[in-house]
Amino acid sequence: MKIAVVGGGMAGARLAQQLAPCGDVDVTLIGEEQHAPYNRVLLAEVLAGRYAPEVVALPEVPGGAVRCGVRVVRIDRGDRVVRCDDGSTVPYDALVLATGSNPVLPPLRGLYEEGQRELPPGVHAFRTMDDCLALSQALAGEGIRAVVIGGGLLGVSAARALAARGAQVVLAQEGEYLMERHLDEAAAKLLRTHLESLGIEVHTECRVRGLRQGRCHQVELADGYRLDADVVVLACGVRPRVGLAQAAGLDVAKGIVVDDELRTCDPDIYAIGDCAQHAGVVYGLAGPAREQADVLARILAAGAPAAGLSPGPPPATAGRCPHLPETREAPPPWTPRSSNAGRAELSRYTGTRTLTRLTLNGPGPLDIAAFGDPVPAPGDDVLRLSDATKGAYRKVVMRGDRLVGGILLGDLAAVGTLARTWESDEPLPSGPTPLLHLLTNDGGS
Repeated sequence: MKIAVVGGGMAGARLAQQLAPCGDVDVTLIGEEQHAPYNRVLLAEVLAGRYAPEVVALPEVPGGAVRCGVRVVRIDRGDRVVRCDDGSTVPYDALVLATGSNPVLPPLRGLYEEGQRELPPGVHAFRTMDDCLALSQALAGEGIRAVVIGGGLLGVSAARALAARGAQVVLAQEGEYLMERHLDEAAAKLLRTHLESLGIEVHTECRVRGLRQGRCHQVELADGYRLDADVVVLACGVRPRVGLAQAAGLDVAKGIVVDDELRTCDPDIYAIGDCAQHAGVVYGLAGPAREQADVLARILAAGAPAAGLSPGPPPATAGRCPHLPETREAPPPWTPRSSNAGRAELSRYTGTRTLTRLTLNGPGPLDIAAFGDPVPAPGDDVLRLSDATKGAYRKVVMRGDRLVGGILLGDLAAVGTLARTWESDEPLPSGPTPLLHLLTNDGGS
C-alpha cells in the first residue's frame, strides 16, 4: 500500500516513523521546509540559544522516502496522485494531510508596502525553523530593541527567548491579561511579574494599529504611542492550513473535517495535526497531533477499513463532499492487502484531553500548566492555593467527583498526579484532605 504524507511537521513525521517499518507499506513524506522534520515545540529554546537546531531534529524515518523542500500544489483525487511544485507526482493508495497551520498576520497599517507580499526586513513571524534562524541573525548586535505583538503562549515564549539573548523586549497584548486562553487573571498577574523580572516590558489592553517601516521600525499603538523596534515579532496565533484540501473539494470548516478514523469525506484521504478538525475541535497542540498520528498509524497499518467492519460514522458534513473534479471515472477505493476481519474493533480517535505546559527559564524558572476549563460553572467547586512570595498558584475546578479544569504556576511537582487524573477522567478521592494532598509537592511524582 502506497501512503503519501503531506507535511513534514511533528504529526506527519511521527506517522511516517511508525508506518515505515511495516513491510506492507510504502511511505513517502513530503515536507515544504528545507529542514528535516524537527520538534516545533522547542523552537523558543533554539531562539534562546539553549539548543542548537540539530538538537531538536526528530528521529529519521527508517526506510521511508522523505522529500524536503518540496511543496504539494494539487491533489488529483481521480488519479490518486499529488502534484508537486518541482513537476513530480507522488501516487497514493491513502493520502494523509498533515499540513499544519500558518501564522496569523494581523492587518496592521503599513505592514506591507504597495505590491509587497512578504514581511519587510526586521519583521518576523515565529512559526518555523527559518523564522527562528532569521530572528537569531537579527539579534547578532548589541542593544537590539524587540517588540513582540501577541501575549498568548507563542508570544510569551518568544519574548522570554528574546530577553535571554539580551534584547530589550516589549510585549504588547491586546487582551486584558496574558495567555487568556489558558490562564485566569490571578495566574496571569504572576506570569506578568515573572516576565517583568526578566526585564520584559509588558503592555496589556494594548492594540497595535500600524507599523512605520524604516531603518528603525515604529510600532504604532491605538492611543498614538509609538514603540521603536529593530525587530518586530508577530505572535498573533495560528490558523489551520487548509488551502490544499479546499482546492481538492474536501469538506473544510475551521479545519479539514475528519471522523473518528481521521478520514475526510474522501475515504482515501485522512488529516491529522493542526489542520484537522475532529468533532468540531481544532486542537493546534503537539499532544493531540501525536495522539492522532498514533491512532492513524494503527488504522493504516491494519489496512483499514477492515473487511467486515463498519468504517464508523462519516464526518458530519460528509454528505456535502463534492464529486471528484475530474470528469473521468475515478478508480475504486484501495483494497487492503491483508484482511483484518477477525479484529473485534478498529482503532478510533475520540478526542484528546489536553494539558498545556510551558517552562520559562531564567534566574527563577517558572513552570506553567493548564488543562480543561478553568472557569467554573454554577455548582462547580473551586480549590485555590496561592503564594505570591514564591510565585506559586494552583487552582482546580471540580464538577462532582471529576476535575474539569485547572491552572498551576510555580513548582509543579504535583502536575504528574493531576495530569493523570485529568487525562484518564478518574474520580477524585473523597474529602478535601486528599485533594489538597494532590495539589502539594508530596502528591506529585
